[in-house]
Amino acid sequence: MTDQGEPRELTDPAALRALGHPLRQRILRQLHRDGPATSTSLAQVLGENTGATSYHLRQLAEHGFVEEVPERGRGRERWWQARTRDIRFPPRSRMDEEVRAAFDELGRLNVAEDVAAFARFQQQRDSLDEWGDALLFARGALRLTLPQLRQFWEDYMALYGRYAGEADPPADDSRRVLLRFVAFPDVD
Repeated sequence: MTDQGEPRELTDPAALRALGHPLRQRILRQLHRDGPATSTSLAQVLGENTGATSYHLRQLAEHGFVEEVPERGRGRERWWQARTRDIRFPPRSRMDEEVRAAFDELGRLNVAEDVAAFARFQQQRDSLDEWGDALLFARGALRLTLPQLRQFWEDYMALYGRYAGEADPPADDSRRVLLRFVAFPDVD
């Protein structure tokens, strides 16, 4: 895994819309899961046509979410890889209406995919041997100030970054593990 560099705060509504497109989300998940690919190989895996995957790859590249891998290409063949970046979002209070709408749609798509990924795990869990036991789940509540919550988030991101860069290349017995962190005020 490459160094993620400084966090990128995403404030451009066009970049948020680019990231929040359903097919582009599928393309990014595939590139993160299986590594570099061509628009043709992505089209086959995703059940789309090459024109669509090629167009959406260019849109993702325009906003810095994917990049070409020129050393893998031959002739007109173009290989693409997802850029591993720490993407952050401004506080909602600083978002204008257009950014908020794009951010909300991105959030809706991400939560829907998380629910679908969990359902796939549940369906296949019994066939995963010891990996079927790898559902680590904790629920809790803390009483924090807003600065403490932000520090908790930074500590979490530092821990994530430490493990993200630890195994390059990954061990043979490793698997891609989905991690989710969510925190919000209790507002009964």
